Amino acid sequence: MILETATLIFFPGLMIFAAFSDLFTMTISNRVSIALVVIFCGLAYASGMPLAEFGLHLSCGFAVLICTFALFAFGWIGGGDAKLCAATALWVGWDHLADYSLLTALLGGGLTLFFLQLRKWPLPQWLYAQQWVARLHDRDNGVPYGIALAIAGLMIYPDTGIWLSAASLPQV
Repeated sequence: MILETATLIFFPGLMIFAAFSDLFTMTISNRVSIALVVIFCGLAYASGMPLAEFGLHLSCGFAVLICTFALFAFGWIGGGDAKLCAATALWVGWDHLADYSLLTALLGGGLTLFFLQLRKWPLPQWLYAQQWVARLHDRDNGVPYGIALAIAGLMIYPDTGIWLSAASLPQV
């Protein structure tokens, strides 16, 4: 029962927190990505994930970390986005990485188009008083891509091995 509850709460909760954090502050704390990695390792162990499968998940997260840090080095994505994407890849694994990547790209593209359109329109003065709204409306700022990363992760999560293995445990 505890494993099922942890599986239902931790990944979704951290992804929702990351999305809102990126929306309101344009940052994703390192603690979120670290927590995702640590909790995955604990849940993988508790659910009896075979060592070979665990290694594949680790290799997926590491490969995505390398790729996203290259994107970060070119200034194309933020560092928090790179780490969140890699931590999420750890959870989804190679089996679902293509689906996660495609969903992230589609959602991120839609989010980017939304912000590009939004930034063409003037905001009412009372909205500019909200610092986070003014920051999102500023054309010189990026897009809070963590929202797309989080939504895509939440959409893929119920199909992942960690979710399915926890769901198939006998009820006590």
